[in-house]
Amino acid sequence: MLDVNNATAQRDIFTVSRLNREVRQFLEQQWASIWLVGEISNFSRPGSGHWYFTLKDNDAQINCAMFRGNNQRVRVPVNAGMQVMVRARISLYEPRGNYQLIVEHLEPAGDGLLQQRYEELKRALTAEGLFAAERKKPIPHQVQKLGVITSASGAALHDVLAVLKRRDPSLQITVYPTQVQGIEAPAAIRRALAAAVRRNEVEVLLITRGGGSLEDLWAFNDEALARDIAACPIPTVSAVGHEVDFTIADFVADLRAATPSAAAELLSQDNEAHLRYLMQLRQRTMRAWVAVQQSKSIHLSHTIARLLPLNPKRRIEQQSQLLDNLAARLQRTMKHRLSSATQLQQSLQHRLAQQHPQADILAHQQSLAKSQQRLQQAMVALLNQKVRRFTANQQALHIVSPLNTLARGYSMTFDDKQRLVRSAEQLESGQLLTTRFASGEVISRIEDIKPV
Repeated sequence: MLDVNNATAQRDIFTVSRLNREVRQFLEQQWASIWLVGEISNFSRPGSGHWYFTLKDNDAQINCAMFRGNNQRVRVPVNAGMQVMVRARISLYEPRGNYQLIVEHLEPAGDGLLQQRYEELKRALTAEGLFAAERKKPIPHQVQKLGVITSASGAALHDVLAVLKRRDPSLQITVYPTQVQGIEAPAAIRRALAAAVRRNEVEVLLITRGGGSLEDLWAFNDEALARDIAACPIPTVSAVGHEVDFTIADFVADLRAATPSAAAELLSQDNEAHLRYLMQLRQRTMRAWVAVQQSKSIHLSHTIARLLPLNPKRRIEQQSQLLDNLAARLQRTMKHRLSSATQLQQSLQHRLAQQHPQADILAHQQSLAKSQQRLQQAMVALLNQKVRRFTANQQALHIVSPLNTLARGYSMTFDDKQRLVRSAEQLESGQLLTTRFASGEVISRIEDIKPV
């Protein structure tokens, strides 16, 4: 017999307080810190200084609490209807058993969402290897033709042109004007990049713009633009914003410069240094030329001294006689080679005539025609056999078909569970029956059952 008191003693019986406490501890351990975004509603600020509000989206909502020590660090006004991004831990308010968030950090959703999207895209492209150093193309040491993708009216273009004019006026510059800010900017920059690749008229492409906020520079964090830069066959340099600004375009380009002016410095040669280098080359060339001239003069003197004892006319006569002998030998050799080649050609033509494939082709054609005839006869015989077998099977199925039985005047009756009624003992009063004939069916209800 079961001992009720002992069974009760072995059970782990919770109180409501214990249950809520352990659920709270479990939630806080599983989700120590999460980021989420939503709209503030039901915002209240009681005298304690704590904030209580609801965070919601289109389909759900959750209660939130932000205690005074944390909300004092929020630097923007907070009110209902505001889109925010928060860092919080999931908890449970034990006295009422309410699931809630304890908010530790709150910021407007705009910049926070952009920063989150930036970090997510950066991680994804890093994992793909788009930022890897081994896939980056080297920048030419001396650039002669430079393409600049930027706004035609922006300060970045002015800075780049000023530096290039001062350092290297001979550098050929092609500007591919584009929009660099706003919703349409990524597509516009991609079109300018595609035009530069299609025209293929520069050695390096500089993609640049001046500084601004994260939102201002967002066009250069576009994934499609990043992939176009990575696939660009022309070496690319990215100089977007100020020195502290980093965009996805900076990471994927072959080289990153801190500012537009710094990029112009990197891509141009200092004109004065270039002139000094040319002067050094000129001096080295002159010294080398003098040394070569002196060496050739000494060599010429030695050569003249060696030729004086020799008679040039005798050497010419000997070389002429040798040339005549070589010409005669060449003529005899060519005649012999030509005769041998003629005989070989005649022999090969004779063998080719004997082994002409025409006779074999005719024999194979006749054999192929006979094989095709036998195949056609076999296919006709097999088809006739399958037709006879199909007709026999069709007749056999017709004999045993229930439809054939119905056609002879019989019927079949099914109960309300679609089971075939074979005996009145299966039926009950009030039960619905379906009687099927060869054409149509009748539904009836049982009023009375008479035993046989």
